[in-house]
Amino acid sequence: MKKVLITGANKSIGFESARQLLGKGYFVYLGSRDLQNGKDAVAKLKGEGFENVRPVQIDVSDPASVSAARQQIDSLDVLINNAGISGGFPQSTADLDLDGIRKVFDTNFFGAINVTQTFLDLLKKSDEPRIVNVTSGLASLTMHSDPSSKFYNIKSAAYGPSKTALNAYTVVLAYELKDTAFKINAVDPGYTATDFNHHSGPGTVENAAKIIVKYAITGADGPNGKFFSNDVDGDSDECPW
Repeated sequence: MKKVLITGANKSIGFESARQLLGKGYFVYLGSRDLQNGKDAVAKLKGEGFENVRPVQIDVSDPASVSAARQQIDSLDVLINNAGISGGFPQSTADLDLDGIRKVFDTNFFGAINVTQTFLDLLKKSDEPRIVNVTSGLASLTMHSDPSSKFYNIKSAAYGPSKTALNAYTVVLAYELKDTAFKINAVDPGYTATDFNHHSGPGTVENAAKIIVKYAITGADGPNGKFFSNDVDGDSDECPW
């Protein structure tokens, strides 16, 4: 049975990704910053008939927490770096203080790197290792530079740049492991109605999770080092960097 670790999985898109992967026969380590929230999420999934799921306390911005989580997991096939924070909006480059920017980067960028490095040894033992870095359409520099893009007028001093940095890391990591069985991609689940945006997005968590799962289970002929973005219908297209 293949095993997957999903960070930030106690609710919303991460939780739905766990549910869908359980339905496909995966064992899920459900990562949650707060252990009780993770236990509650696992109880809900078990109430739906899923048994192969276990809560793992992991605060990706805390290296000690990540190290402790590593001690609880002995094998891994898929890592989904889903945990993320917005930092609150609006985010003006002139007004947002450095501490606020660092806090966002500590979770969205450095946290994802720390988790990846910590679990990379386990993933290398898998026959089909997969990494999905959950990003955002707001990370695309190409679209931010195009006045006709839907993202052109949506700028942020911390959140978007943190995901742009994560995209860059994804490219480098995928390149370094290109001659192995790894498939590593950046995936934007789309503007989804969740607590993250006060449920203002038009997309559903079901469709958002669908694209994450798609690249988490992609086959040996699947893409590597690419950026994919979701639409409200649950389809995905390659997105410009």
